[in-house]
Amino acid sequence: MPHTFKYVFTATISALSLSLAGCNSPGGPPIEEAPLYGATIGGPFELTGAEGKTVRWSDFDGQYRIVYFGFTYCPDICPTDVQRISQGLRKFEQEEPGLGAKVQPIFITIDPERDTAAVVAEFIANFHPRLIGLTGTPDQIKAAADAFRVFYSKGETPESGNYLMEHSAITYLFGPDGKPIATLPTDLGADAVAEELAKWVR
Repeated sequence: MPHTFKYVFTATISALSLSLAGCNSPGGPPIEEAPLYGATIGGPFELTGAEGKTVRWSDFDGQYRIVYFGFTYCPDICPTDVQRISQGLRKFEQEEPGLGAKVQPIFITIDPERDTAAVVAEFIANFHPRLIGLTGTPDQIKAAADAFRVFYSKGETPESGNYLMEHSAITYLFGPDGKPIATLPTDLGADAVAEELAKWVR
């Protein structure tokens, strides 16, 4: 199945978290208690935005970031996850407008062969109005996926040409410093996503 990595990988990266003493922060537990605190996930990338312009990880410095790797031709899990990310962020924005504005959702394709900038732009238009969609060369996508600990591979191509991509469907939350904080529970729905954002965004 295309998304068999999801739950195994979530458990694996959770085991990477470090538990360090820290001062309490208003609005939630100390960041040192975050599930992915200290994990080596994420890092610099140079990709292409929906308008064809170069987008770098550093462009989002100072913002919380929701990052999801998927592909636009995905028949089920990817659009469902991105929809729940969008709905959860909207709910959080309604409850905490100031904090919600600090969160930037980002979709990165793992299928650059089909997902051109124009295709990605059409896909993200169906979701959150601030969702950014990114593509790139195969080498750029591989480098980004490796940095974010995302596994993917191309499935067999039938005569129709409509192949699927197998990949780990993980939704990450990063802090303003670009360091990982937690995964967002898209499998539990939009309300759970909003609750997790409320725990860490401050």
